[in-house]
Amino acid sequence: MKIIRGFKTELDPNDRQRTVLLQHAGTARFAFNWGLERKIEARKNGEKNPSAMELHRELNALKQSEFPWMYESSKCAPQEALRDLDRAFVNFFRNCKAKKKGKKGFPRFKSRRNGIGSFRLTGSIHASETHVSLPRIGAVRLKEHNYLPTSDVKVLSASISERAGRWFVSLQVEIESQDHHHEKDEEHPIIGLDLGIKTLAVCSDGTEFENPKALGRNLRKLRRLNRSLHRKVKGSSNRRKAAKRVARLHWRISNIRSDVLHKITTELTRAKSAIVIEDLNVRGMMANRHLSRAISDLGLHELRRQLEYKGLWNGCQIVTADRFFASSKTCSDCGAVNQALTLSDREWACVACGCVHDRDLNAAVNLEHWGVDALLAASSAESQNARGGEGSGSSFGCCETNPGEAGIRHEVGTEGGPLFFAPGIDFGMF
Repeated sequence: MKIIRGFKTELDPNDRQRTVLLQHAGTARFAFNWGLERKIEARKNGEKNPSAMELHRELNALKQSEFPWMYESSKCAPQEALRDLDRAFVNFFRNCKAKKKGKKGFPRFKSRRNGIGSFRLTGSIHASETHVSLPRIGAVRLKEHNYLPTSDVKVLSASISERAGRWFVSLQVEIESQDHHHEKDEEHPIIGLDLGIKTLAVCSDGTEFENPKALGRNLRKLRRLNRSLHRKVKGSSNRRKAAKRVARLHWRISNIRSDVLHKITTELTRAKSAIVIEDLNVRGMMANRHLSRAISDLGLHELRRQLEYKGLWNGCQIVTADRFFASSKTCSDCGAVNQALTLSDREWACVACGCVHDRDLNAAVNLEHWGVDALLAASSAESQNARGGEGSGSSFGCCETNPGEAGIRHEVGTEGGPLFFAPGIDFGMF
């Protein structure tokens, strides 16, 4: 069965290729801004919103007379940029209709000051062990060899991006799904996973994953580099060098965070049959100004996203606990709820039974119990439906756990969603 995956790796271009990459990124940025201006103008004049194909035809008609420099780049760069613009408008109006809060607003113009950006190419794209061949750019060397798939794959597109002076390519390929057979932990087939600041993740079986504090441990250096940047004269070479140093540190911080999250999610989804997590309202948690920086440094949404798509790959179910389930305040031994528990209480004793709990481990155990009950209820409802009952199945909403049933990208995850979904958060998680 065919699935769609993405493979991202760093490029090693020469000076000529670096110039061509910059030209393509500039062309894509110009096409996006030009198309956005045309769409805004059409709305002001009461005209129909032009589609990406219509804008591309109009832009092609203007190339020879007004924008001849665009012929130096592949036609795919502006074409895909206009498609991205069309998708941004669709998402914006859909969010407005659904009145979703916290979503991205109206599309904005892209500026070179915010970075070089990226572009996407389609057509004749081939990958080898040491090079990737791109239209109008040629064969570009790879920093990491033998990573990109080279046989029995169909390359759909290549996205080229720049970060802190480094160039990366992400190939979207269609490959045959592979059965991921990993040895599951028979003693703890299902675990609860409690997330927090002191310890990034605590499992109900006692396993702990430390918080790397990628931003916190580099905050002093980041402040020093930012002070140095703003002391430089605008437009000077020294200011550009200082800006590159700041960008490299931001890139290093994101790499530290990403590395830890990938290791945690891969280890858990390969070893467990089911993982129970909380559906965290990160936006609401960020309202606490004392914890907002530490929470943003965790990457909670990214951790859940990776659990979901890696769970589909490795046959691990992801169960999301109800928002009103007080995992931290409930005694995992007798079930009594401690309403007096505060954020500063790391250990507490149950008044009803006297059992002493570690806050995070107790929450993880409670999540495991909640997940076991939810799975039993879902399987019972499915059994009744199979026998011709009148039940409508589980109230949590199921999705397939077969990796071949959904298009999956390594960078953007899967659109299948969690196996069980119930929005919310237990604010006593810390």
